[in-house]
Amino acid sequence: MSMIGTELNLVAEREIYVAQGELTLPEPLSLYFGGQLEPVQIAWRLEGASHAPVVLVLGGISAGRYVVATTDPLAPTGWWKNVMGRGLPLDTHHYQVLGMDFIGGSGNSTGPKRGQRDFPSISAFDQVAVITHLLKHLNITQLHAVIGASYGAMVALALGQSRPEVTQRLIAVSGAHRTHPMATAWRSIQRAMVRYALTHDQGGEGLRLARALAMATYRSSDEFAQRFAEEPQRTANGFVFPVEQYLFARGDVYAANYVPESFICLSESIDLHHVDPEKITVPTTLVAIHEDQLVPFSDMQELHENMGGPAKLVTMSSLYGHDAFLKEADALRAIFAQALR
Repeated sequence: MSMIGTELNLVAEREIYVAQGELTLPEPLSLYFGGQLEPVQIAWRLEGASHAPVVLVLGGISAGRYVVATTDPLAPTGWWKNVMGRGLPLDTHHYQVLGMDFIGGSGNSTGPKRGQRDFPSISAFDQVAVITHLLKHLNITQLHAVIGASYGAMVALALGQSRPEVTQRLIAVSGAHRTHPMATAWRSIQRAMVRYALTHDQGGEGLRLARALAMATYRSSDEFAQRFAEEPQRTANGFVFPVEQYLFARGDVYAANYVPESFICLSESIDLHHVDPEKITVPTTLVAIHEDQLVPFSDMQELHENMGGPAKLVTMSSLYGHDAFLKEADALRAIFAQALR
């Protein structure tokens, strides 16, 4: 196994290590929707107690291989640092946490370059294919669990259908067997914004607008009513609304850090998602949010009712809507502790 920046500590008489690398596949990857991708590079990171069970953790299209909190000042902050890590239910004293950058994304795995218009369509099943290669490379014969949230939940479900022998259990948060047409409607407009902006060499501005619109779908109307009820401010260019300032501030941050073409690729991958629940026989915990606008509660119920193996539906309420998987750390820690038991 090749390692980059390996970190060693002795904690509670168990060796805690961090290993990371970039795996290049020796041959082209045949894609689910046709065509091939070559070369294929997979950026990964593995952190935890030596010889402990491995848990693969997958997030939304903006998440990547940095999952847990890290002591490395040069490494990004883990995107799920409040849910898993040392001293938390998914404790790196007792588990190894494996993260990866999705292909098609803005990380170090293979994805479209700025200005590239011909990058192929990517399926959640293609992500499963590269996961399979990665596990073989790391000599991991079986995962203790796959935990996915949002797009990562879709990939976890695709893995449960196509490679059930790879994991002992699945946990899928805010990800159903298919996308809801209303969610596809919102994302289609976002992609159209970015594509239009790219034709005018304004990809960053298009991504800024798309992300601002996306933020309005990630959260609940009740949260916005509580946070942004103040009166608008008059400026030389007209009125500016508090919610408007928030949305475009989030859009600015996103556009500064992500590739517009990657956003198009993985946004489309979400809307192309479809698995057959009856073919998923791996024991599964599904987590549904009542206020989730993108993954309606009824879709999660339908998924649960049609699962081919043992499945448990855990429900929760959150002002944060779809973003509950990032914000409701206390609730998720309790759910994961029970599901991994």
